[in-house]
Amino acid sequence: MAKNTKTKDSLNTGISSANSKKVADALNQVLADEFILYTKTLKFHWNIEGRDFHALHLFLDDQYQQLQTIIDSVAERVRKVGHFAIGSMKEFLAEASLKEHAATTSVSESMLAELVSDHDALIRKTRTLIDDFDKKFDDKGSSDFITGIMKEHEKMAWMLRSSVPNAR
Repeated sequence: MAKNTKTKDSLNTGISSANSKKVADALNQVLADEFILYTKTLKFHWNIEGRDFHALHLFLDDQYQQLQTIIDSVAERVRKVGHFAIGSMKEFLAEASLKEHAATTSVSESMLAELVSDHDALIRKTRTLIDDFDKKFDDKGSSDFITGIMKEHEKMAWMLRSSVPNAR
């Protein structure tokens, strides 16, 4: 779990300090995975080659920009529940469950299938957090928020699957 320090301003929003910390820790783990997926998507965008270069280059451009928006919203949600968002590469790598893509080759359909797999992993993770945030931590706001994040990943995974025949 992420090591979080509560902000100086004490919140009085109906969520206990212990629960807000647990929510922030879980959100920081999501933030780390989002950053890994963003970095991987950006890397693939840079290194596309081949017959479908132009279409895939533009497609991945759209995807990494969507991820950038998600990253910002997750970090802001951590702040809204009264804690600090992680932000260093060291912290992201320590907290993430997704793995970096280390190869230095041109992008293939198997690499794009890796993006689908990562989105699916985030969908599973956020699906679990929906109930955890609501029922375990009494934070309906974060539950609603993470539902929206899950829906974004569902759409992005669907778009990848539909655009790349072997990314199933």
